[in-house]
Amino acid sequence: MVFITRVYLVLILTAVPFFSIGVAGENISPSFTSSLEKLTASKIKDRVKAIDQLVEAQDERLVSVIQSLLENKLYYRKSDKVIAYVSSDNGKKYATSVLNSEKLGEVSSRKWKKIIINNAIRTKLRNALSMIQLNNPSHEIRINAINQTLSQIDVEQIPALESRLVIEKDADVKALLSTTLATLKLKSGKGDRIALISQLKTSVHPSVRQVLANVVANEKDPKIQRLAKDTLNHIEDKVSTYDKVEIIFFGLSLGSVLVLAAIGLAITFGVMGVINMAHGELIMLGAYTTYVVQQLFPNWIDYSVLIAIPLAFIVSGLVGILIERGIIRHLYGRPLETLLATFGVSLILQQVVRSLFGPLNMAVETPAWMSGVWQVNDALALTWNRLYIILFCLIIFAVLFMIINKTRLGLQVRAVSQNRAMARSMGIKANWVDAMTFGLGSGIAGVAGVALSQLTNVGPNLGQAYIIDSFMVVVFGGVGNLWGTLIAGLGLGVTNKLLEPWSGAVLAKIIVLIVIILFIQKRPKGLFPQKGRSV
Repeated sequence: MVFITRVYLVLILTAVPFFSIGVAGENISPSFTSSLEKLTASKIKDRVKAIDQLVEAQDERLVSVIQSLLENKLYYRKSDKVIAYVSSDNGKKYATSVLNSEKLGEVSSRKWKKIIINNAIRTKLRNALSMIQLNNPSHEIRINAINQTLSQIDVEQIPALESRLVIEKDADVKALLSTTLATLKLKSGKGDRIALISQLKTSVHPSVRQVLANVVANEKDPKIQRLAKDTLNHIEDKVSTYDKVEIIFFGLSLGSVLVLAAIGLAITFGVMGVINMAHGELIMLGAYTTYVVQQLFPNWIDYSVLIAIPLAFIVSGLVGILIERGIIRHLYGRPLETLLATFGVSLILQQVVRSLFGPLNMAVETPAWMSGVWQVNDALALTWNRLYIILFCLIIFAVLFMIINKTRLGLQVRAVSQNRAMARSMGIKANWVDAMTFGLGSGIAGVAGVALSQLTNVGPNLGQAYIIDSFMVVVFGGVGNLWGTLIAGLGLGVTNKLLEPWSGAVLAKIIVLIVIILFIQKRPKGLFPQKGRSV
């Protein structure tokens, strides 16, 4: 069986080009047909033999058959043993013949039966598929195939990989092939082990580390054992560095969420002195705006976030203006009454959302360009959605900073916040500025909700999870200071993630909260207190 496996892997690798493109043709191989029929055998060992024969047949439909088997989508008709692919449409299953692509109608459990495979067969199929994919003209597919081979550490694939290395022209693929071959040869005990170990020094792949660890544990030659140990330690140091980079990345993404949630509050609370307990619900409205956009434009999912950003700003901003004009403008100078009034508003908004959308959480689909991960190397992967949220946070901060410091509205906001009576005497309409400032802060909260919808489910209680953290960030950074909000939010996010590995998520939050309380005792005005006569 081992000999047959090696032979068919080499045959696959040197097969004709139609393997790599996987296009169905009209050529029907008799051996492929007979082997396909044997997949219906009742015994697993007979199905294993059938798969070996299928691979040796080198038919152009082999890739589709393997993929269907791995996805449990290959069936046979009980009456005549016809093999078919099965696909779903509107909740029903339909069969298509493997041999001639004939439509065979709807699939029922009474007439059709699934071809069952076990884990051993799955491993065999994946190995065969990866060898076929080595001939694919796509750079990415060949890379993925080699990575799969390296992950499985199957030494039986050495001959096939050596054959591919001879004809491979892409430098990146060739380097990965060399690393994979060195790892498999070191595992099998073939070749110059010192040269092989030295070749693996630049890799951080888990399989490389596993093989080196086995050499360190079992090698009897002290020179080779020492070299393997030094190489493994060098790789582990690199992996440890990448782990720290990943922790900092996740800390920055968490901090960006905190900044987005708090930066609107930095205006309404920091600049206006209003304790707005409905701030979390304004974030929630922005998240629900994203959900509504996706429901209205189901075919525009990739553009839904871009459409939702201005809409969420408008929706939350208008609600914020209504809250300020209807309630808060009557309560300036009475912070406790403002707190109670806005808390009541938050309950009302939650109930309105429950009435309109129901009490259950809603899932917001992530656009394709925000999905997946950026695989920097074998030890470091960064998720695209969190990377975009970090960038989004910085963009929102820059825009808000420019508005506050470089526009007429920003100048009036600062004037009213520093000395309301003097600003009025200079002709500034303080009531209008209050409404616009509260609307701006509320709109930014809505934009934060759009970002949060890409990280968590959207529900009526979404805002409650961030209101306390938002106040904590604003107070810690310095009331009314945008730079303080940015640094405090990112700093708290990174600190949380650095503490989590050894303390756990809950205890890390408790530790951070205690540290902030002690810090505020010493510096009540935060990291960056406001300066000037008005203070």
